Amino acid sequence: MYFVYVLKSLKDFNYYIGYTSDLERRLLEHNEGMSKSTAYRRPLELVYYEACRNIKDAMHREKYLKSTYGHRYLKNRLRYDNGD
Repeated sequence: MYFVYVLKSLKDFNYYIGYTSDLERRLLEHNEGMSKSTAYRRPLELVYYEACRNIKDAMHREKYLKSTYGHRYLKNRLRYDNGD
């Protein structure tokens, strides 16, 4: 099982999109500064995730969520996300 996830920075309130086979471990890595792309944006919270059956599907979904249409989708899904 693979997961596509969205993290929200509690520092700059921007989102980070990624995929992994171990969601709990990956979130811990992000919050411990082990990922260059998010180290300066800590702390991060998980605000959204989807499960995929294989890595190809997860990669395809991640790419979509990073696109203009994917951003619109996430904006709609997370419209009530106010950090609570």
